[in-house]
Amino acid sequence: MCRSIKTLRPPQLAAEATEEEIRAAALQYVRKVSGFRTPAAHNREVFERAVDAVAEATAALLGGLEVRGRTPHEATG
Repeated sequence: MCRSIKTLRPPQLAAEATEEEIRAAALQYVRKVSGFRTPAAHNREVFERAVDAVAEATAALLGGLEVRGRTPHEATG
């Protein structure tokens, strides 16, 4: 659906995804789903809450994934 969102988990990303990368991916997702690049003033709050929720869910997902083939050093950074 969102082809411009890059994969944030290793091995696609050399290191762990940063908060900025996670937030950028969440923003792209919410923009795609809502159809708005920038929400109108009356939609801004709900738009930002959605970005926050998607970013939080993304961080939880990435934190819980087990990537096989990574050494323990790679897994902890």
